[in-house]
Amino acid sequence: MQKLNTTLVYILSIIGFICCCFGIGWIPSLIGLLVANSELKKGKNNTDLYVNINAMKSAKVVTIIALAISLLLGLFIIYIIYMVYNSPEFACEFWTKMVEGMQDNPSVTSEQLEMYIELRDKACSKA
Repeated sequence: MQKLNTTLVYILSIIGFICCCFGIGWIPSLIGLLVANSELKKGKNNTDLYVNINAMKSAKVVTIIALAISLLLGLFIIYIIYMVYNSPEFACEFWTKMVEGMQDNPSVTSEQLEMYIELRDKACSKA
């Protein structure tokens, strides 16, 4: 009896979850989904040859979840960028909240804070 390669699919799913914070998690998740589909096709053609078809189905579900989260977060990032560049009121509020959050953070240097204050002032002058 042989086993389908669930490890690769799980690894790609985990990488997809990690990378979704950067908006690119859909890439490894999509690759994992393609691998899972091809492995499941191989398993369906030879059900008596493979022992872990259900494990591959579970890995595929995890990959689909990672892909969905990555796509939603990517769309949210695109929406935020679009709104910052196209809505002066939104940009003013966005940068104001960003500065307020950074002022209470002791690891933020004054140079970093100045850069965001300039962005806030520039955005609020357009609003």
